[in-house]
Amino acid sequence: MNHKALKTLEYNKIIGQLTEYASSPMGKELCSSLLPSIDYDEIIQSQQETTDAVSRIRMKGSLSFNGVRDIRDSLKRLEIGSSLGIIELLSISSLLTIAARAKAYGRHEEDLFEDDSLEWMFRSLEPLTPVNTEIKRCILSEEEISDDASPGLRRVRRSMKGIQDKIHSQMSALLNSSRNYLQDAVITMRDGRYCLPVKAEYKNQVSGMVHDQSSTGSTLFIEPMAVIKLNNDLRELEIQEQKEIQAVLAELSNQVSPYTEELKVNLQTLVKLDFIFAKAALSRHYKCSAPVFNKDRYINIKDGRHPLLDPEKVVPINIHLGKKFDLLIVTGPNTGGKTVSLKTVGLFTLMGQAGLHIPAFDGSQLSVFEEVFADIGDEQSIEQSLSTFSSHMTNIVKILEQADSNSLCLFDELGAGTDPTEGAALAIAILSFLHNMKCRTMATTHYSELKVFALTTEGVENACCEFSLETLRPTYRLLIGIPGKSNAFAISSKLGLPDYIIEDAKTHLEAKDETFEDLLANLEHSRVTIEKEQQEIAAYKTEIAQLKSRLEKKEERLDERRDTFIRDAKEEAQRILREAKETADQTIRNINKLGDAAGLTKELEAQRSRLREKLGDVEKDLSLRGKQQPKKTVSPKTLKLGDSVRVLTMNLNGTVSSLPNNKGDLYVQMGILRSLVNIKDIELLDEPVITGPSLNKTGSGKIKMSKSSTISPEVNLIGMTVDEALPVLDKYLDDAYLSHLNQVRVVHGRGTGALKAGVHKHLKKLKYVKEFRLGEFGEGDTGVTIVTFK
Repeated sequence: MNHKALKTLEYNKIIGQLTEYASSPMGKELCSSLLPSIDYDEIIQSQQETTDAVSRIRMKGSLSFNGVRDIRDSLKRLEIGSSLGIIELLSISSLLTIAARAKAYGRHEEDLFEDDSLEWMFRSLEPLTPVNTEIKRCILSEEEISDDASPGLRRVRRSMKGIQDKIHSQMSALLNSSRNYLQDAVITMRDGRYCLPVKAEYKNQVSGMVHDQSSTGSTLFIEPMAVIKLNNDLRELEIQEQKEIQAVLAELSNQVSPYTEELKVNLQTLVKLDFIFAKAALSRHYKCSAPVFNKDRYINIKDGRHPLLDPEKVVPINIHLGKKFDLLIVTGPNTGGKTVSLKTVGLFTLMGQAGLHIPAFDGSQLSVFEEVFADIGDEQSIEQSLSTFSSHMTNIVKILEQADSNSLCLFDELGAGTDPTEGAALAIAILSFLHNMKCRTMATTHYSELKVFALTTEGVENACCEFSLETLRPTYRLLIGIPGKSNAFAISSKLGLPDYIIEDAKTHLEAKDETFEDLLANLEHSRVTIEKEQQEIAAYKTEIAQLKSRLEKKEERLDERRDTFIRDAKEEAQRILREAKETADQTIRNINKLGDAAGLTKELEAQRSRLREKLGDVEKDLSLRGKQQPKKTVSPKTLKLGDSVRVLTMNLNGTVSSLPNNKGDLYVQMGILRSLVNIKDIELLDEPVITGPSLNKTGSGKIKMSKSSTISPEVNLIGMTVDEALPVLDKYLDDAYLSHLNQVRVVHGRGTGALKAGVHKHLKKLKYVKEFRLGEFGEGDTGVTIVTFK
């Protein structure tokens, strides 16, 4: 990959940010040397590693590699049998500590990261816990070895402490007895020996060895004769202490020496993991996704955001290249985003081939290019006496010499800097050459000739950066398939240029140019109209879906009412028939007492039989409707107040208003009807769920339909601040909407108007609010807002 393109597309800045996320010096070195690859399998593997690291960070948190030091020189010394110093052994201990921490981080529940590309790295780590524990036990810091490192060292240091105590005792006694001869009443060290600061004129009063004097010569540092022997003994013990320390270090080195291969693997693995997790951290910082790579030289970037632009202001762009066309010509006004579009395509390609995720929507596609060429920016060179045009042309010549079908070429303002007619002709010839070579190319231009070239050439497509004439600002949206229109006249008019000058300028346009610009204007107008119509169609579809839902609910309610009426009628018929049967039975019994009169008894029996059959038919019909078996038996223990149930014998839905008694009887509220039913005659219903209109996208607006049908038609917010009122308002509006109220009143009072303004601002954001207005005379005037739901 040529380094000029890396610099032009600001790839080095991305690498600089990547390096900051690495923890170890070797990890930072690996990041700073990262270059795009042209090997498809290597790119896929690198992308997968970054993806798996992102998944691990999301599931288990980040992993720090701070403390991984370069121990390669120490390992070479161990291989030839040398002993290591304190700092070297501490570096090995630090490496093993991080290896143990990474090993623990890599452990996971079964199947959680079973196919993870990083799994083998974590498994290959060897913490060498016994060796690391021994190093930590013996070495306390870079300047201190533990007394317990060896018995000999403990014995020597015990002897040293005894002699030091004697020296301090002797020196303290001399300090007190010779206080008048001393410059300061302190004990000092000179050449590792304990001395007293004696005034020069009293040097003969203190017997001993002179080790030093002050810069003025007024003070002599004398080692008293009484402690010379003790200082000599202490010095010998210090030498012996160093020998014991060297023995400890040699022993530790011997313990580490057999594990040089394991240490090499640990070092390489931890540095590699540090590098991979740095890529993952960069991905999370820019909210990136893994691009899907193909071998067809097809690019499809969805909602791509240039990572070096302000994330709060950058406008996502959509670009595709390489399927139906291999040459994209982008036109539009200056500062409209053309150059950013070029750089986004080039930088994403470099990042993707380097194994980095790209800040774009999931599913964006990139391809593997052997070379990326970019001629972007002002290339004027004073030192080489080259004009802007000459410098650009020098770069283009080099690109044309090297570019082929496996290259991606990016040109900014191709052919600019010279005569427009010649520049346009030259640009068309260059692009035609690259197009014939099937080279994936993207170029920006102002020339109308190139727009016509794109319209009339197969495999070449126009694109433009949208510009708003109302605000005189670019929208930074890239529209593929539409050539950009020159807005010079419109912009000049908006900025105050007199109309007569603009009209005069139009007379200097050639007829074909004016016609082409009119065509572009018509295309742009048609596009805007189509977009508005599509938005209206989407709104109509939403409204139709809502109306359909309401109609279905109404039909369900009508069906329930119809079933209720039919059942009531049949129950009434059953009651009447039962009374008639009882009357007939009683009559027959009375006649039987009087005896059989000319077969009257048999006739009455026949009548009663027919009556019984009729009653049986009615009861059978009711039993078929009422004695449905519940899908699942309801347990009294699981039943709770407010549960939604269906009463099978009545075919009605309701809510539990009392718990079952010992017979299993309970009360169920069905609308305005409250009835005593048995638990065997009910089945639990899944509570109906609706999705709030303002929360459709996330699905988090699902709420249970357990709202009261008697909700108040108004809410009073008077006396609340805006922050206090908005949660209350939200809760009330949700309940009112779910209760199918068409209109409600929000009472906020007049006051300073702050509460009213806050309520109106909030209502504008609610998608299920159709409209709202201030109250009229008799409704509360400006102290009340009337809200109508969709």
